Amino acid sequence: QRPREETLLNLRFAGHAAIFGLCVFTATASTVNVPAGGDFQEALNSARAGDVITLAAGAVYKGPFELPPNPGTDYITIRTNAEDSSLPAPGVRITPEYASSLPKLVADWTEHLPVIRTVQGSSHYRFIGVEISPTAGTYLLQLVQLGDGSETSLSDLPGDFIFDRCFMHGDAAVGTRRGVAINAPSVTIMNSWLTDFKVVGPDSQALASWNSPGPITITNNYLEGAGENVLIGGQDPTIPDLVPTGITIRNNHFSKPLAWREGDPSYQGTHWTVKTLLEFKNARQIVVDGNLFENNWADAQSGFAILFTPRNQNGGAPWSIVSDARFTNNIIRHVASGINILGTDDIFTSRQLHDITIKNNLFEDITTPWGGTARLFQILNGALNVTVDHNTGFPAGAILIADQNPSSGLLFTNNLADHGAYGFFGSGQAEGTATLADYLPNSVFQRNGIIGGNSALYPGGNFFPAEIGNVGFVNSAAGDYRLLAGSSLHDAATDGTDVGVNVGDLAAAQSGSATPAPV
Repeated sequence: QRPREETLLNLRFAGHAAIFGLCVFTATASTVNVPAGGDFQEALNSARAGDVITLAAGAVYKGPFELPPNPGTDYITIRTNAEDSSLPAPGVRITPEYASSLPKLVADWTEHLPVIRTVQGSSHYRFIGVEISPTAGTYLLQLVQLGDGSETSLSDLPGDFIFDRCFMHGDAAVGTRRGVAINAPSVTIMNSWLTDFKVVGPDSQALASWNSPGPITITNNYLEGAGENVLIGGQDPTIPDLVPTGITIRNNHFSKPLAWREGDPSYQGTHWTVKTLLEFKNARQIVVDGNLFENNWADAQSGFAILFTPRNQNGGAPWSIVSDARFTNNIIRHVASGINILGTDDIFTSRQLHDITIKNNLFEDITTPWGGTARLFQILNGALNVTVDHNTGFPAGAILIADQNPSSGLLFTNNLADHGAYGFFGSGQAEGTATLADYLPNSVFQRNGIIGGNSALYPGGNFFPAEIGNVGFVNSAAGDYRLLAGSSLHDAATDGTDVGVNVGDLAAAQSGSATPAPV
């Protein structure tokens, strides 16, 4: 037993209160060691704010486990008992090679429950250096359930969870639908490794959220998911008017293994349902910065890597919106198409997407062998105030396609892109100026470099190198897209810098050394 609260001895006599004696015991945090074979759930049940529960490295603890209410504001920490030197340093991403240092929390399908789940009042839990997975050969719907996704008021939600340097994976053979269901406020997933979230038929995700008010922070993780590696939205919130707000996604590696792709030499024989790498269906105040996105092919969808697409998914959430997003300093490569932007849901009523900034990103290998139409950007159905600035890209199909209702307020400046087969055009319209007038009213189109484009089709004040060798790259064959001082695009942007991506800023953001822009 350990001291917990103050003890106050009061003596009441003749209607008067007198303090007879006062003994104060300061509550102190404890470390509770749960050995291999020990009762982890009992340790959770007994823990108090500030406690640390250590689990034996390499030991298996069979769940499911429930995180009890924690009324305190100090975190209950669950971590490996391995020395800190056995883990990556704080801020460094874990890899599967550290598995021997990690305790293993597992569950099977017997109780139809995730490995870890919350209850009302679950609050302030932190996991450090823990492996979470199904038992071998078991299919689970999700590994970690933060909120059950059906709460109808903010007061019902659990909150404040951190997963740091954790290894979370589905079953390699039968898959797992979801890694973490983030339906709680103030959730951080960082420095972790999430793999093998894959299903045949339904969508699957490493991380998904639809009933969280935010904030959600996803930093420096490796993320695999067949349907969407990360999905915000996708089901109607059960809390009225809820829009996940304050979504920060930095320095992650999003990927789908080529072993999931039919026709690839490494294909393992199961056709998992593949869609996209990152999708926002209901979210605002979004920062996506310094991430690597790779390997996305046309399968159950057309193969766009990134989607900003408001969706009132089942018709019960007409307030759904995507707005106030900054997509900056990312690398997108080996994908069927780049970024798809939808103004309003074209099935059910939604609010209008607005204020999306796409700046200083590099797009490589946006080509038809990935199965899609190889479009760099697509803007559909009334998007409002989209800024596309200082990006460099090499699409085989088109720089931008516009369709459906006009999208007003496009700012398309200082970009450097290969013309591809179609350039910049809208459905049923001529390329260039005609498309801008019809589909993109009140737009600004200046100081862009269109490699292989026809200057007669576009507004003045842009650049048209005949081929990539005329751009003046330092060494494009080696992936060095800096411009030589003699390039006609050097210092030619509207802000006096080079047209296209700022390679130095991109590298700094990718390494995590840049000072983050304000959220």
